[in-house]
Amino acid sequence: MMAEVLTSDDYTIEIPEEIRRKVSLTEGQKVQVFAKNGIIIVIPDQPLAALRGFLKGMNIQGVREKPSRF
Repeated sequence: MMAEVLTSDDYTIEIPEEIRRKVSLTEGQKVQVFAKNGIIIVIPDQPLAALRGFLKGMNIQGVREKPSRF
């Protein structure tokens, strides 16, 4: 999903409602802002509890580079 917004005089932007809803962004929530190769990336901070189980079912076969010493 992409939306076009304008920067204000003090360089703030308003995140469109459709995008706020899609990522469950709330008023006053902190976000991380990065710039890479001319692209601005905004990532909402999530409480640690919200991340519980997000790797469930991930295949870990062959993840270790070296075998365990035990």
